[in-house]
Amino acid sequence: MTATPHHPDLRSQLETLATEAFRPELAEIDRMPTLDIARVMNGEDTAVPAAVAERLPEIAAAVDAVAARMARGGRLVYAGAGTAGRLGVLDASECPPTFNSAPGQVVGLIAGGPDAMVTSIEGAEDSAELARADLDALALTPDDTVVGVSASGRTPYAIGAVEHARARGALTVGLACNSGSALAAAAEYGIEVVTGPELITGSTRLKAGTAQKLVLNMLSTITMIRLGKTYGNLMVDVRASNEKLRARSRRIVALATGAADDEVERALTATDGEVKHAILTLLADVDGPTAARLLEDSGGHLRAALATAQG
Repeated sequence: MTATPHHPDLRSQLETLATEAFRPELAEIDRMPTLDIARVMNGEDTAVPAAVAERLPEIAAAVDAVAARMARGGRLVYAGAGTAGRLGVLDASECPPTFNSAPGQVVGLIAGGPDAMVTSIEGAEDSAELARADLDALALTPDDTVVGVSASGRTPYAIGAVEHARARGALTVGLACNSGSALAAAAEYGIEVVTGPELITGSTRLKAGTAQKLVLNMLSTITMIRLGKTYGNLMVDVRASNEKLRARSRRIVALATGAADDEVERALTATDGEVKHAILTLLADVDGPTAARLLEDSGGHLRAALATAQG
């Protein structure tokens, strides 16, 4: 691969990033006993939730903005390269089984495409054009949200995704692990969780990756709570696609209603296994079709449907 003129500039850029900083006190970590390395690593990890805590107001503001758009039918799209991209794909892939979200409602884009989940695709992260092409394939609308994710906050793919989405009128969020990042600056909502230098110099799959996982958990989970995908802290929109989930469905209905097992079974049978509908038939003493209509009228919010039925 031939060197390009920007490489010296990139090296100087990396040297200014906290996530890339060298820690001389750990220069002989490879000579430490394994348990001591584990203790040091564990100690490092304890700093991550505190770093996330400092950004909770920004995270909450972003969630409210995302939820407002998703309530109108918009999508949540993550875009990143390497670890950041993989974490976005992971979060997106876990939304349908957890919240019964529609396929394509939460999307994870990774630079280089699906193969990049398991193989490093050289050069993909450096391409803003690739991000634009990936987003154009989704036909973005102003109700969509694009979350660019990058530990350094300078990855061209993530920045390109945010800039292109913003130009299309979509909501944009930039999640980075360095302060003063170009990614956060490019987005309408910037979230910079500063996790500092890594145990292994520049290995941002460690603290930075953990921080990104925690924030993505919040973005998707709290958004789904706002969209009525839960009742209290119960996953009432869970999709019963296997025996474990069918058992969980029965347990959720029982926890929400206090009904006996035989009543729970009857309610689930009468509502074709739909947990929300079953809970509503039991708590509001209505039949399956009435429960379905009440939930449709309330936009899927069980609490609102229950209030209407009892009003």
